[in-house]
Amino acid sequence: MSKAYLGIGTNMGDKFKNIKDTLELLNKNSKINVTKISSYYETEPVGYADQDWFLNIVCEVETDLLPYELLDYCAFIEHELKRERIIRWGPRSIDVDILIYEGFTSTDEKLTVPHPRMTERNFVMIPLHEINDNLVINGEPIKSIIDRLNGEEIRKVNHER
Repeated sequence: MSKAYLGIGTNMGDKFKNIKDTLELLNKNSKINVTKISSYYETEPVGYADQDWFLNIVCEVETDLLPYELLDYCAFIEHELKRERIIRWGPRSIDVDILIYEGFTSTDEKLTVPHPRMTERNFVMIPLHEINDNLVINGEPIKSIIDRLNGEEIRKVNHER
């Protein structure tokens, strides 16, 4: 099995339910096991500001899916939860991104891993650090990356999972 980290975010409808449904769909796949889930975080939108704040988490999975198969399954989840791509960085019912797939890197059009903008975003790096504070991304310890970050506001949300 391979270990991967997924970023999950939503800012439409029942945000907690959207994330819960995503986690359930991940676990329904016999080749995916969700092993860790970060706290929930509310974050201001990035890129397109005229929209609701996002609810974000990061989860660690162990998977027998190859990276492109995992990408296809993430797209399937987005489709099942009615994700529409109308405005770049705009409102969405759900967004499921592969952040890291251990032992794999790619810079092609379909899949870029590690995720190309993750080290610029508190809403990814803070929950990722929460579930694995020993990660090294592009040769840099995750704590060093977080120490450099500023920008969008992020608030931890108390929520019973």
